[in-house]
Amino acid sequence: MRYIEYKDEGVFKSGHFACAGCIESLSIRIIVNAVGTDAVAVVPPSCGAIICGGYPNSSLSIPTFHTTLEAAAASASGVKRSLVARGKPDTTVLCLAGDGGTYDIGFQALSSAVERNEDILYICFDNEGYMNTGGQKSSSTPLQAVTGSTPAGKLTPKKNIVEILAAHNIPYVATASAGHAEDFVRKVEKAKNIRGTKVLIVLIPCLAGWGVADNAGIKVTRLAVDSGVFPLYEVEDGVKYTLNHTKKSMPVNEYLSQQKRYKHLSEQDIAEIQSGIDKEWARLEKRTQASVD
Repeated sequence: MRYIEYKDEGVFKSGHFACAGCIESLSIRIIVNAVGTDAVAVVPPSCGAIICGGYPNSSLSIPTFHTTLEAAAASASGVKRSLVARGKPDTTVLCLAGDGGTYDIGFQALSSAVERNEDILYICFDNEGYMNTGGQKSSSTPLQAVTGSTPAGKLTPKKNIVEILAAHNIPYVATASAGHAEDFVRKVEKAKNIRGTKVLIVLIPCLAGWGVADNAGIKVTRLAVDSGVFPLYEVEDGVKYTLNHTKKSMPVNEYLSQQKRYKHLSEQDIAEIQSGIDKEWARLEKRTQASVD
């Protein structure tokens, strides 16, 4: 059994509308407790918007601004600039978005904010689909995953958002998982203390959308990391790569077999997915080694 060191500061409150066993609600708890109360949250339409809720019944004990789906990063930029103008440059502005609002609909605003190096902490809760509107695919949906709009499995691979953001020479972009809470907290605290745009991509198994048991969310996040499906790593200033979980210790089928969205896969399909993961892992190892050299 894995034990973690964690102290809850009460910034995230009970009584929210997350599904039972939801990993996103747990991830929000980790994030806001690491950031503290000197913060403002900006939330576009998403599962996160339902979980955070609106005034006067928000589950967050920090000011929370609900914005449009396409404008999350732009809205967060405006909130931050207004705080600076009021003499509060150290207040953290959190953007809590989903993958639809990050990889797809909100990417233009995010890319522009990154190009301007706006001083915001942008969090993407990546559940690999539009899970709040029927479970349709997004560009974050992986190869062969069944969704509401890809009933036979998605024919194209997942967009590599970390590499796209790294190409902007972003100060800090990293992946994180609630299944590795100590690493998650460290990355939030590190990002909080960096000036400029910081982005964390957080893996969120959607229990209903992925076909995962209510009590298996954390197990699936750990399998994603251990199989190399979701590597934990950081990229600083677009060039410095650090792998935080350095061993790919199990085959991908250990992860795929836990989810109904992959029940249709043949052995050839699984081998194709495994090959793609192995190639990406080798690329990350080379990038990490080059950063050291």
